[in-house]
Amino acid sequence: MTPLSVTPERAERLRAAVPERTAMARRLPALALAQRIQPRPFTQALGALMALAFLALSAQQAAARPAPESFADLAEQLLPTVVNVSSTSVSDTTVAPEFDFFRDFFERRGPTPENSPFQRKRERRATSLGSGFIIDTAGLIVTNNHVIEDATEVTVTLHDDTEFQAEIVGRDPRTDLALLRIDPKGYPLKATTWGDSDELRIGDWMMAIGNPFGLGNTVTAGIVSAKSRNINSGPYDSFIQTDASINRGNSGGPSFNLDGEVIGVNTAIFSPSGGSVGVGFAIPSTLAKSIISQLADDGRVRRGWLGVRFGPVDKATASAVGLDDTRGAVVNSVVPDSPAEMAGIEPGDVILTWGDIDISEHRALPLAVAQTPVGGSVAVKLWRDRQEQVVTVTVGELDEEVVAANMAQPQDSPDGNANRALSEYGVIVSSLTLDQRRELGLKGDDSGVLVEDIDSSSSFARKGLRKGDVIAEVNDTPVNSPDEVLELFQKIEQDGFNIVTLRVFSEGRYSWMAVELN
Repeated sequence: MTPLSVTPERAERLRAAVPERTAMARRLPALALAQRIQPRPFTQALGALMALAFLALSAQQAAARPAPESFADLAEQLLPTVVNVSSTSVSDTTVAPEFDFFRDFFERRGPTPENSPFQRKRERRATSLGSGFIIDTAGLIVTNNHVIEDATEVTVTLHDDTEFQAEIVGRDPRTDLALLRIDPKGYPLKATTWGDSDELRIGDWMMAIGNPFGLGNTVTAGIVSAKSRNINSGPYDSFIQTDASINRGNSGGPSFNLDGEVIGVNTAIFSPSGGSVGVGFAIPSTLAKSIISQLADDGRVRRGWLGVRFGPVDKATASAVGLDDTRGAVVNSVVPDSPAEMAGIEPGDVILTWGDIDISEHRALPLAVAQTPVGGSVAVKLWRDRQEQVVTVTVGELDEEVVAANMAQPQDSPDGNANRALSEYGVIVSSLTLDQRRELGLKGDDSGVLVEDIDSSSSFARKGLRKGDVIAEVNDTPVNSPDEVLELFQKIEQDGFNIVTLRVFSEGRYSWMAVELN
């Protein structure tokens, strides 16, 4: 834009044209002029909106706290709450390492004499180093289960190198948590406080303190890289991922938020090299706090139990049951006399919500059930017969032995005479004999064909069908011969579909699955 050129003569004419009242107004103080000007309604509304927007932006900036100039004050405050944990386990070994070469030399030439040094039992002591943190000034300390597992002696070292012998109050292998107790004998312990890990956001700052490689208390800082991370370590995986430097020896140590509250228990790292690569994992405080509270009260953990075997809702399953997306957990089978059976849950149901918890994917179900108080009632939303239904479940107590028995894989059954092969689909079945029905626990009028063999790469195998299982129904139609199975498979394909539903009898119970026909 070209600037406007004003000559002195033109400027004088412009000044003369200005009304006297305007010139007087120009000479009024700014505040007086502002009081004389009345804003229009639209201007008022616009100003209010701008003010609200400013307040909202200020609130967001306040919630997203900036990085501190230094972590020094926080570290100084929290270092006394973190301890080093060393455990010793003793095992017997019959061969000392230095004799390995000679043992191999002599064993190639015959049995080892009973009085040879290779048969002498020797005690081998193993030491594990980790971290922990004080949660009660009476001497309660949290650490990881794998730090003290099989320990015959546990030593706790405070930040000033004061040592105490510790006893194991309780431990929970499923979440890798353990609770220790020391007798402080008047020593002024300093305890941590639990924070709420549910309030964490990806990108928030967090600080870790631990004992990496046995060096002693070490402070590192980073951000929350991810939440609810599954690392396939167990059924209750829901880890906080962080890039704060966590190494071997940090296990059991705490991660803090900027308020100095424990929001995670450092427990694992991803490290091809053995050192920190910026991928560490912590147990969320919301889970850890509940587990530790039960260990402190009872020395053990009581978990809720539903009594189902379940799987993910993939595209094939969603198409088969009429769901428009792949949310929820599909019930494959129900344990007899379990809370699920008593509530009326059936194989083929899809669990969409557990109480007020949305089961967005199947791995959310076991954690939701486990954290429910035993004996409590929960409203469960199901997808059945292409519509939503709600049932009420009275939660039972998880018994590890019962779970192990119900999760056992089917055993191979005796070979049967296959009437017709369905090898193009990756499965071969045969009609059931009376002896086979009796051995499998089926009644005389129960329908079904025996799975004689299965291709391990087939969609049936991927869905969990095994040799020795009995296919009782195909697409809700009872089957008693390979011919009937084949006819139904072919009809499904002729109708332009490729998803088949099976009702399967395995290990004394029925299950349900949806399989894509290859």
